[in-house]
Amino acid sequence: MIHVDRFNCEEVFRRLDDYVDRELSPREIELVEEHLGLCAMCAREFAFEQSLLRQVREKLARLTVPADLAQRISHALTELADEEPGDRSGGAGV
Repeated sequence: MIHVDRFNCEEVFRRLDDYVDRELSPREIELVEEHLGLCAMCAREFAFEQSLLRQVREKLARLTVPADLAQRISHALTELADEEPGDRSGGAGV
C-alpha cells in the first residue's frame, strides 16, 4: 500500500464532491483540508461548490410539494420497503 502524505490539485479536485458530501475517510478529509489551506485555486473551487450546494438547498426548501404527490411517494416507498429484494419490478406507480 502506498503511503500518501499530500494531495495535489488533481487528487483534490477528484475528491471534492465526496468531500462536500462528507463521504471521504478521515485521512482523505485531512489531506483535502490540508491542500485547501495551501492552494487558493482549489479553495476557490471548494467555496464555489459549497455556495452552489447551499443555494440549491435553499431553493429546494422553498418548494411546495402537492399533497397527493407526497402521499404517492410515501406509499411507493412503503411498498418498496415491504417487498422482498428480488421482487422489485421497477413499477412503483409514482
